[in-house]
Amino acid sequence: MIKQDVLRTYVSEEGSPFKKIIECYRSPGVHAITVFRFGHWLLARPLPVKLLLTPLYLWLDHRMRAKWGIQIQRRARIGAGFYIGHYGGIFVSDRATIGENCNISQGVTVGVAGEGARRGAPQIGNNVYMGPGAKINGKIRIGNNVKIGPNAVVTHNIPDDALVHVRPMQVVVFPGRYARDDASPCNLTTPRRSR
Repeated sequence: MIKQDVLRTYVSEEGSPFKKIIECYRSPGVHAITVFRFGHWLLARPLPVKLLLTPLYLWLDHRMRAKWGIQIQRRARIGAGFYIGHYGGIFVSDRATIGENCNISQGVTVGVAGEGARRGAPQIGNNVYMGPGAKINGKIRIGNNVKIGPNAVVTHNIPDDALVHVRPMQVVVFPGRYARDDASPCNLTTPRRSR
């Protein structure tokens, strides 16, 4: 699985093969998913191996959290080809299930929510894109080939081949309050009346 994870980063980079290898080596996403795979692999090992290697895993996991802001619980189930585009503010619950060839961006939470029988974490299908700032919480199912846009809050089941997004941005202009004499780069101010 690690090979497929690294390959996703490798093909996304530009330049010569040597440059791509260097970028994979430097990528916080590759570091984080490799540490996750190591920790997940360690769960099924005999007790002597766990006793020997768990301190190394705990140190690496702490480093991922402190340095890159990526916390992927090792009991989570994540398919091959997992791609972390940007680091920072990423959390994946130990109860979550994520399919193959999924992308996760900065600021994404895949967490537990609900009470009683409804308490749980998401089951995310294959080929799912989770945009920056997305929050996916609760005992829900996200289908295959789904794109979750930036800052979307997902708390209900999503079918296959769907797009989830928040409402488009609105620009509200307060005449005279923010108006400036010089033209702003985005021209959001209303024109002043001539005297």
